[in-house]
Amino acid sequence: MLISNVKICDINGERFANVEVEEGVITKIEEISGSGEGSLCIIPSLIDLNVRVKDDVLNSKRIEELSRSASKGGIKELVLNPESTPAIDDEIVLEFVQNNEIPKEGADIHCSFNTIKVSDATLSNIAILLKKGAVAPFMSTTTHNNLAIKIAEYVKMYNVTLFCRAEDRSLSNMGVMTEGAVSSHLGLAGIPAIGELLHVSRMIELARYYGIKVLFKSIANPRSIEMISKAKKEGMDVRCEVSIHHLLHSDELCENFNTTAKIYPPLATIEDMRLMQEALRNGEIDILTTLHQPSSPVNKEVAFFDASYGCEAIEEALPLYYTKLVKSGFLSMSDFIRLCVKNPAKAIGKERGTIEVGTKDFVLFDTQKALHVSNKQSLYNGEELFGVIKNLDAI
Repeated sequence: MLISNVKICDINGERFANVEVEEGVITKIEEISGSGEGSLCIIPSLIDLNVRVKDDVLNSKRIEELSRSASKGGIKELVLNPESTPAIDDEIVLEFVQNNEIPKEGADIHCSFNTIKVSDATLSNIAILLKKGAVAPFMSTTTHNNLAIKIAEYVKMYNVTLFCRAEDRSLSNMGVMTEGAVSSHLGLAGIPAIGELLHVSRMIELARYYGIKVLFKSIANPRSIEMISKAKKEGMDVRCEVSIHHLLHSDELCENFNTTAKIYPPLATIEDMRLMQEALRNGEIDILTTLHQPSSPVNKEVAFFDASYGCEAIEEALPLYYTKLVKSGFLSMSDFIRLCVKNPAKAIGKERGTIEVGTKDFVLFDTQKALHVSNKQSLYNGEELFGVIKNLDAI
């Protein structure tokens, strides 16, 4: 199959070419002199490190649904958040996920795992889970220091990246959204931002002491990003993941008790949202995620306090990123690929981000074609996005 006059976009920049594809693999690239024409683009397939199955209930049907949905959004590899039912914290559940048959057209599903067992709050068998193919250990900072130190020692021994969510349950358990003017206006219990800040600081020092790699998951405060950036400049291998929603929306979206906007971590104040946008422009954010967490209507269409956390975004991932961040001028295409392909891949020990002969994980999409989002559980319901993904068979 020959794809003529297509724009290749990867971490090395943009170029026009004629591209030959056989059985889903790029076999020849013939670059075209000049600027070229047309709206078709080829980019490396996206990777998302922070997604969940519907209602956090782990079964074969929901794993398959997630795989199909991710592929529709241009994502070909994803990492499950292990906080499911059952939790991914032993080799039995890990093997259950790994042995599920993934649709041919679906996304590959990898597993992170809870370092602390849900059943008895003891340490999981980290060595076995890593040897069995889990890509990363996951730890909440609610973990006691004695166990956190043991986890750090394992992470250093196996030279993997520790996925870490900075939170303080004593502050967050009673709240349902960010503490501030909007929560006060709505009469809803707020979650103080200081909880994340305290635990980011703690984990930075743990990473410094043990010399380990840490990826802070779904950061929601600009001060946290500032601390992580400072640690990076000091030579520490710590990274920052932020969701697209926290860059585009503030807690004002929760007005009128909009449960679709109830996500975790909660949307920040509008002032902090703008500061996070500035951090994105300055290159201080390392990885982006859709923070996909679908819920059944029965768990969302209730009072705000009782509603489940989460929203859906994975099926429109590429159009969403392209429209809101690239087309709008926030990021170059190369920077977008770095945030959504290269850096996520590196965090799980893979190399991605280039389009070359032999590449099989790529997406073809039309930047001028628009799609209309029709999903009540999407924060972008009713919006028009650009970047429609093309099926190779239809070219």
